[in-house]
Amino acid sequence: MKKLISLALSLLMTFSLFVPAFAVQQEKTEISMRGSQIPVVSIYGDGEPLYDPQGNKVFHFSQMLGMFSSTEEGALGEATVNILMPFLVEGVLLDKWDNYYDALEKEIGEIFEACRLDNNGECTNGVDISQERKNQVNNLLSKDQKQDKGFYAFEDYMFYYDWRLDPLTIADQFNAHIKKVKQVTGSDKVAVVIRCLGSSVVMAYIAKYGLDDIHGISIDASVSNGAEIISEPISGKFKVDANAINRMIKDFDALGMAQIDSFVTSSIDLLAKTGVIDSVVGVVRDELYGKIVKGVTSALATSTFFTWPSYWSCVTSEDYENALLYVFGPEGSEKREQYKGLIEKIEEYDRVVRKNTEKIMLSIKQSECNLCIISKYGLQIAPVIESRNELGDQFVTVKRSSYGATASDVYTTLSDSYIEQRISEGKGKYISADKKVDASTCLYPDYTWFIKGSSHSAWNDFENFPPL
Repeated sequence: MKKLISLALSLLMTFSLFVPAFAVQQEKTEISMRGSQIPVVSIYGDGEPLYDPQGNKVFHFSQMLGMFSSTEEGALGEATVNILMPFLVEGVLLDKWDNYYDALEKEIGEIFEACRLDNNGECTNGVDISQERKNQVNNLLSKDQKQDKGFYAFEDYMFYYDWRLDPLTIADQFNAHIKKVKQVTGSDKVAVVIRCLGSSVVMAYIAKYGLDDIHGISIDASVSNGAEIISEPISGKFKVDANAINRMIKDFDALGMAQIDSFVTSSIDLLAKTGVIDSVVGVVRDELYGKIVKGVTSALATSTFFTWPSYWSCVTSEDYENALLYVFGPEGSEKREQYKGLIEKIEEYDRVVRKNTEKIMLSIKQSECNLCIISKYGLQIAPVIESRNELGDQFVTVKRSSYGATASDVYTTLSDSYIEQRISEGKGKYISADKKVDASTCLYPDYTWFIKGSSHSAWNDFENFPPL
């Protein structure tokens, strides 16, 4: 276990782009017999397995630690290091880095080849959700359900999709799915239950098709307002913090995700107190950061997750321009031309959805849809980015997933003067009991619920039955 933790820390400090790897997917909660009189269409995030045409399960980012094993099976073992080392040395000695970037992108790109999309953000290798899932949906939607039962379970009409693809394109499929559910159930409207990346698809759906078919919407752990764990590593917002690393490990231990030896956390405490980590990081930053960070970020991004338009939908409006610069270079660059098709998808989503997120959200209640927003908090974001001390669920801050809550950082509470001011304004009921969250600044304070101590990847039973 010490070796595993050491490896995790090395990856966090060296390859900041890979922080999504450490959100471990937990077992899905079993749905009870409770349900809804209105058919429910559920759309979740990036947990659904993908398969190649031969039926082999394709690599998922939750497996990433295993990819960096030094064992024979490890895809980034000694062979890869030996390939990259000469180019790294060339960069350090001769200040010539392009060969290192190219080798890094090639070697890591081969590991992720099956799950990467092409330069246009399209899947051309036949990878998709399983045929079993497709058959399951097709069989259900081929049956007349009007008289079948008096209620619908929350996962009866689950919408399965390739979660890597452009949310605007998936929104068309989602619309067709809703139309079919209405047809087979004889219902005028459906309720929509959303988790994680599903929020980007539904925002795109509302932008394109409106809300005439929707009775109510539940949004749980939304990333449509941005997710720092994805946005900041590709926009240059790095900050290695020993205390934050230690806190992350303790969070994992508390959530049952790892068995932590106290020697590990004590060692990190010592490094933090003596300034060793800050000194080492300072040397790296002063000597190499300015020269290599954009090139390495670009190489890692395009060889791993950022040929996926879906992940670009999680980039915040504040980080968007910097992310394009770090990943694809300046306007007119060779890489911008190489990824022209992908960039067009990214920019269309920015134009249609990201720039209109608040307007889209406000349209929900204007259309008289029922609404429930669930925001998780109590855990930190990744310890190598600027938002490391902000309150969140390990992926996204409570400020973004709640569409505007005011929150303390992970160490403190809202100040007494702030709370007294809110109480004097008649908004004291919106302050959480632990004094860490003020819901009054949310876009929809009366329709937003907060769950303390729940990881982004954990879905509790009470989250499966939102008040729609």
